[in-house]
Amino acid sequence: MTLTTLLLFIPACFALNMAPGPNNLLSLTNAKRYDIKTACLAGIGRLIAFVGMITLAATGLATVLYTSETIFLVIKTLGGLYLLWLAYQLWSARTEAQSADEASQKSLFGLAWQEFWLAAGNPKAILIFTAFLPQFVEPDGNVVQQFMVLGALFLLLEWVAIAGYAYAGSFLGNWFSQPKRRQLFNRLCAGLLASAGIGLLLAKKE
Repeated sequence: MTLTTLLLFIPACFALNMAPGPNNLLSLTNAKRYDIKTACLAGIGRLIAFVGMITLAATGLATVLYTSETIFLVIKTLGGLYLLWLAYQLWSARTEAQSADEASQKSLFGLAWQEFWLAAGNPKAILIFTAFLPQFVEPDGNVVQQFMVLGALFLLLEWVAIAGYAYAGSFLGNWFSQPKRRQLFNRLCAGLLASAGIGLLLAKKE
């Protein structure tokens, strides 16, 4: 793998990382509802899901999974329904100011679990690792090693995206300090999550 290849990969990859998808929207919401640190730590769940996908792509198993109509249908259905469930929870969330005790009762593990399943339940994420990453792999070299290098860079840039959306969510949390503003923000995010869920349910494998 040449330096030129890496210099082409990094900006293209970062554009994918920064795209306003469901996981980034979840980081934005978590930072608004809790804090930046919580949102960033919860994002580890997403990274774990991506590590599994990168490993599958490196071994060639992801191609088999993605070409299966049945598996694609199951993954997209579960992912779409989960997005709709998250949208419902956000739409009906309380907007009154929470006390410190209420906030401390929220489980970081639960938030990370949400991030994990949101990433794992999106079949389009598999396509990123089966169609995007291989474009930057030199077939004459060690393919597995190159996948791991590109995968590590992807995860690093994804972490930057998580932090970026968390900081944005923290700013919005201060901006929407009044209950009516928080309700507006929650329902806007819920609408976007629901739209993503419906889009996923209607998606067809190309």
